[in-house]
Amino acid sequence: MNVPANLKYTKEHEWIRLEDEIAFVGITDYAQSELGEIVFVEVETVGESLNEGDVFGTVEAVKTVSDLYLPVDGEILEFNEALESNPEMVNEDPYGNGWMVKVGISDLSQFDNLLSAKEYEALIGA
Repeated sequence: MNVPANLKYTKEHEWIRLEDEIAFVGITDYAQSELGEIVFVEVETVGESLNEGDVFGTVEAVKTVSDLYLPVDGEILEFNEALESNPEMVNEDPYGNGWMVKVGISDLSQFDNLLSAKEYEALIGA
């Protein structure tokens, strides 16, 4: 499993990368491999302010639909619209082109509560 050290993680298998005051959020390599072939990503929360742990969208695989949980409080600024026509990018490049949303973070201190790469690896048994 690929678990980049420069990211933070949640127990629900989302990753988050901070760039200035903007965060990119997606699902982990582990999550995409467990889900299988991703066929649809739905995010209808753009422009909404959500709290940590709130559902910001869903990801649909061939056999299941899973909720996507926001790792921190913030406003959903943008959905990766490339996923509308190419949802398989989540499988192919979950930490790069497969990002799902950009978030304007309300409280940067929440980052301290997220899992490090080592802690996430321990969670998934990697």
